[in-house]
Amino acid sequence: MTIIIVITALITASIGCVVISGLMLFLKDQQLNKVSTYFLYIASGILLGAALLGMIPKAVSIGDSHKVAWTILIGILFLFSLEKFVLWRNCSDENCERRGNASVSVTLIGDAFHHIIDGIVITSAFLISTEVGLTVTISIIFHEIPKALGDLSILIKNGVIRKRAFWYKIVSVSTTVIFGLFAYFLSGTIKTMVPYVLAFSAASFLYLSMAQLIPEMHKRSTLKDSVTQISFILLGVLIIYLSLHLK
Repeated sequence: MTIIIVITALITASIGCVVISGLMLFLKDQQLNKVSTYFLYIASGILLGAALLGMIPKAVSIGDSHKVAWTILIGILFLFSLEKFVLWRNCSDENCERRGNASVSVTLIGDAFHHIIDGIVITSAFLISTEVGLTVTISIIFHEIPKALGDLSILIKNGVIRKRAFWYKIVSVSTTVIFGLFAYFLSGTIKTMVPYVLAFSAASFLYLSMAQLIPEMHKRSTLKDSVTQISFILLGVLIIYLSLHLK
């Protein structure tokens, strides 16, 4: 039964979110911007809640707390360095100023690496418990939908037609399922690494939320926008809290 649940979660968190984001591309630009903005708000709360209420406490409870803390620190520094490397590879002038357009190859390679981690983390979470597995899966789905929209937009802006961009994304996210299944069949080998896989994933959730999603929210600073953002962040945290207490 566990393998069925794991496969369902892997497919839902990968192919499913791409299908949803692909369908959203049929919306008008104004509608698409509004929907993706709300997904961004709620994703931030879900990522924070999953990391701080679920993954880190669980990692500490089954692993060495000092090693967990070091893994989180190393994870954040690694993700920062990786992002800097990707930005450096896409510099278009001698001052290396950040540009909005990234090359198709860098986008797909970086995205595939991200999905490999997602697959291993989802499987590792279900090896601990169904509740933790659901929490991680929900978190990945909600942050992958706006991310998938962003990736598709980058591909399209770089001259890839919508249909081909969609299939490129499908191929990229398929690594979630492939490596998630590898992790499941190698569960005996990686079992001692599970708390630190969770800690590294928690680091990525915190980094995504604090370094990317929240700064994006600060671009909208009116009272109405601020109240909306806080409300959706709290809703995201509530979703994680409830998912952790499902019986």
